[in-house]
Amino acid sequence: MMTVAASPLFAKEGVVQCGNLIYAGSKTSRCFSDEFLSTVQQKTSINTARRFRAVRLDNEELFRFPFIVMTGEGSFNLTSHERENLKKYVQEGGFLLASAGCSSEEWDASFRREMKLIFGDSALENIPMSHPIFSTVFPITSLQAGKKPTKGFLEGITLNGKLIVVYSADGLNDSSNSRNCCCCGGSELGNALEINANILSYALLR
Repeated sequence: MMTVAASPLFAKEGVVQCGNLIYAGSKTSRCFSDEFLSTVQQKTSINTARRFRAVRLDNEELFRFPFIVMTGEGSFNLTSHERENLKKYVQEGGFLLASAGCSSEEWDASFRREMKLIFGDSALENIPMSHPIFSTVFPITSLQAGKKPTKGFLEGITLNGKLIVVYSADGLNDSSNSRNCCCCGGSELGNALEINANILSYALLR
């Protein structure tokens, strides 16, 4: 299993570097706030880099990152190599945080299809509020609605009793902390920063 301490990048630089995925050709996140990285460093003993580093899903460099984010808008299709790489990545200890940018229904449908292709039909399941990701740093009792009502739950994929993927169809981009970005009328979660900080801490300490 790939752990934080075993990651080559972590071992070399003494910090946890989080990746921002480039996938399906040139798709990537331009609005997922990295503010939660600083929050984790301030609130815990985890030493995180303050900014994401871009990493291609089809590249072996992916395995140097213990935590990656994947988001965007519109439909997409992963290549067979990207699917294989993502499955191997989480099986070896990596963690994926995914979010539909601006609550994009097209992106949501594409992500769900890809997760089924990679992990099977019952891959994504609702995560109960009693799960440790809601209490690792901040005590979270509900998913706060942004501009529009939310579904009220996160979904995840579990392997060997541990979450390896967390997904929000509403949106965890925390765009209020991103420059020149907005939620575009989507139902982005209002307490995304705290949720993301909890998820990162869980992923690194599990």
